[in-house]
Amino acid sequence: MTGSQHTEPMIEALRDLGEYISLALADASAGAHVQGGELVLRVSRESIVKVLTYLRDDQNCQFKQLMDVTAVDYPEREERFDLVYNLLSLTQNHRIRVKVSCDEAAPVASAASVFSSAIWYEREVWDMYGVMFTGHPDLRRILTDYGFDGHPLRKDFPLTGYVEVRYDEDLKRVVHEPVKLTQEFRQFDFVSPWEGMLHMPESEKPEEGKAEDGEGAT
Repeated sequence: MTGSQHTEPMIEALRDLGEYISLALADASAGAHVQGGELVLRVSRESIVKVLTYLRDDQNCQFKQLMDVTAVDYPEREERFDLVYNLLSLTQNHRIRVKVSCDEAAPVASAASVFSSAIWYEREVWDMYGVMFTGHPDLRRILTDYGFDGHPLRKDFPLTGYVEVRYDEDLKRVVHEPVKLTQEFRQFDFVSPWEGMLHMPESEKPEEGKAEDGEGAT
């Protein structure tokens, strides 16, 4: 059997499951579809805890594992973030991706009461994107330094950041200072090192007939 013949029954099973979930959560779901071999369910921000609880406990779903919580930034949108919850059902051998739209001003209910693994995942989303979670038991930064300014995975966050950290020998402690670029901006050609010989100036190319070690070719 070909790969497509193997996957088509699974795709149909995911579509059926999507219809089943959409009907059961009609007041909370904006619809489900299959994308990239995974079921994607978009739900309202206010219903996220209800939806995750249903997906965990329903006999036909049994998504018992929260594999990850992350976010995607769309700064041109009014609700600029998509929260993404990736769930796995070992019993049913299915995965589902639950999406919620939000922004930095409207907090989202924490999923920690449904999946304890959400505690660390939501801390990372808060640290990197600035999305607030209500009901979280310990919402604080997890990857950046204490007192870090901003949220580095937002698309409007500068690549250089706002401060630089170094150890001061005179003060014998770590100090935070405004970023100082010590080097002017430069242009790079991004030529692959494996193709570099094709783009080198004639004056820099090795002479024909000589080996790399400088000895004459045999």
